[in-house]
Amino acid sequence: MIPSVIIGEIEVLSCSNSWRNFHFVKITAENGLIGWSEFDEFFGMPHVSSVIESLAPRIIGQNAVHHQAIRQDLLNVTRPGAGGVVGQAIGSIENALIDLYAKSLDVPAYVVLGGKIRDRIRVYWSHFVSHRARVGHFEKDIIDVGGVRENVKDALEGGYTALKTNVFNYDDDGKTKSWAPGFGRPFDPSRNAEKNLRKGLHQHLELLRETSGDDMDIMLDLNFNSRPEGYLSILRELEDLDLFWVELDVLDAKALSMIRSQSKHPIASCETLIGLHQFLPFFDHQSIDVAIVDTLWNGVWQSMHIAAAADAFDVNVACHNFYGHLSTMMNAHFCAAVPNLRIMEIDVDRVSWDRDIFTHLPDITDGYMTVPDRPGWGTEPIEAELKKFPPIPDAGLARAAPRQSFL
Repeated sequence: MIPSVIIGEIEVLSCSNSWRNFHFVKITAENGLIGWSEFDEFFGMPHVSSVIESLAPRIIGQNAVHHQAIRQDLLNVTRPGAGGVVGQAIGSIENALIDLYAKSLDVPAYVVLGGKIRDRIRVYWSHFVSHRARVGHFEKDIIDVGGVRENVKDALEGGYTALKTNVFNYDDDGKTKSWAPGFGRPFDPSRNAEKNLRKGLHQHLELLRETSGDDMDIMLDLNFNSRPEGYLSILRELEDLDLFWVELDVLDAKALSMIRSQSKHPIASCETLIGLHQFLPFFDHQSIDVAIVDTLWNGVWQSMHIAAAADAFDVNVACHNFYGHLSTMMNAHFCAAVPNLRIMEIDVDRVSWDRDIFTHLPDITDGYMTVPDRPGWGTEPIEAELKKFPPIPDAGLARAAPRQSFL
């Protein structure tokens, strides 16, 4: 018998994460069951919550079991603006519906995704150095080489076997300096990777290797911070290093294919794409070794389709996961259910109250996360705790004040 999980109410909740906000969708069924999902408004996508609230009336009274039909209806009425904040809003709604559906069956979410293939998932420590370089937000700060070495020590002691860093240089006093022109830090639309930048990055990666030893897998994330010519110059500079992958964002599949053909390191990309149709050119042109899928943006159900397409092209997938603990649980179910998984991203550095606002935390030991077996995603935000940490007004890349005059 098909469960009757009639949707009664949809809410958007948020709280501070010190330097950005966490955002959640709460869908309450008429029978009292609650489905949750997490979404994001910081990473260049403002006002997703406004779209969710605009779409919410269309799904009141619908049966959450039929989440694909609900998704298609929402796509039909937003088709001229598909993707972007609209795509993320629809994905976040469907993610909450999947949680609600699984809870109605009293099973973990991976069951409704097709069942789990693995009990444990290898994870990597993401934003290594980058988060602690945001001085004043986390337990430990990084301002120089000594802080970087301490970060590596913590990773080794924590049993982690893989880490991912961004672009850092050091000044004459050993102070760290990041480089992210793709996000306006500094404001430099040319995004040229000059020789001193490339050599400084080589020094940073050598420091990580020297401190961590030969067994640590090291990844580099270049984001949108250059153009193909610049990426190629960086890759040539780093040819002698042992890197797990180099992650970069190029929205032209042919250009990325050209970069991959000249790289001695595996190439990972696609974390900002929404919908299978955006991924297909990158599979067709053999542009990537690993397809990174943002399951919050796409919705976990759509992400399963993307992973299946990647599998048809013999490409592995990984998830884009640098949000809260609910996001990590959601991604864990995705990672448990797909056959072609490479590794899972997590942020180890957390603000002090992060553990207090969720009912359950990820179970990570020696660099592996155990797949949760509780109903649904396996954790929920605690609403009373969220209220203790009001959201930061105007948080997000798009709402930040310009760092300098454009003239």
